[in-house]
Amino acid sequence: MRDEAVSDVICSAKGCRADAVWVLAWNNPKIHTPERRKTWLACEEHREHLSQFLGVRGFLKDVVLLKEWEPSA
Repeated sequence: MRDEAVSDVICSAKGCRADAVWVLAWNNPKIHTPERRKTWLACEEHREHLSQFLGVRGFLKDVVLLKEWEPSA
C-alpha cells in the first residue's frame, strides 16, 4: 500500500475523524463465504472497542497494521 493512501484513511468508529492505523478483517459466516473479508479501519483509540464488537459476534478474523495490510486480489 502506498504511503499517500495510508494517510488518507479515517477510523470506522461512528463520529471519529482520526487517521486509521489498524485494519480489522471480518466476515459474517451467515452471509459471507469463509474466505470473504470485509474491513473496518480503526485508530489507536477505537481498535479495542471495534475488535470487541466484532469478536463477541464471532466475526473478527484478523487485526493488522494498516501499513502492513495486503488486500486479497
